[in-house]
Amino acid sequence: MPHPEPRFARIAALIGDPTRARMLAALMGGQALSAGELAQVAGIAAQTASSHIAQLLASELVVLRVQGRHRYLRLADADVAHALEALQLVGERHAGAARWEQPAYRPLKQARSCYSHLAGELGVALLDGMLARDTLVGDAGGFRLSAAGQAQCEALGLVVPGPAGRRFAYPCLDWSERRDHLAGSFASALLDHALGHDWLRRVKDSRALTLTPTGRAALAGWLGHGLRN
Repeated sequence: MPHPEPRFARIAALIGDPTRARMLAALMGGQALSAGELAQVAGIAAQTASSHIAQLLASELVVLRVQGRHRYLRLADADVAHALEALQLVGERHAGAARWEQPAYRPLKQARSCYSHLAGELGVALLDGMLARDTLVGDAGGFRLSAAGQAQCEALGLVVPGPAGRRFAYPCLDWSERRDHLAGSFASALLDHALGHDWLRRVKDSRALTLTPTGRAALAGWLGHGLRN
């Protein structure tokens, strides 16, 4: 008696196509990209890209956002991003330490966006600092903000998201560091705040982020001496 195909098989096949994989990887930075930009990332013609994008939309891996006459694509949600991050974790598990010191990989290792939160060395150091300062305390498989943490956020001008909707804060295994960085609505709010206040800057055509001197000063209470560079 034949067994039914696992539901994830179709999704795995869609993700496994090299062209669509390049598109999804580009969207993991959390930014919305046009069909033309995704075609350029994938190295294919616009007409060919349209077919791949249609499949990604039909599978609900990406969603369409319309702004005036412009149409943009982004990952559907954090669940999709975490699935892709998990695949990267498996795909890179045998990568030697020397690889991450190569010029092409070093910026991603230092700091990058993982959909809507901060990852890499900086993301890991930030979570370590928050736990060391009791900013966050354990709460049912994740974290909640302590009274001290609330005061720290207020001092930074960070608006803390409410409890409704996405999980507030929880650990997410980092595929380059093999340690946890912070995910959840709180982590997303922090990344948005850091980008909006020029604490972090996006590297063009990359998921990499750079920490500015202003950002290093603002986040010093959490980073302490936990960041090498």
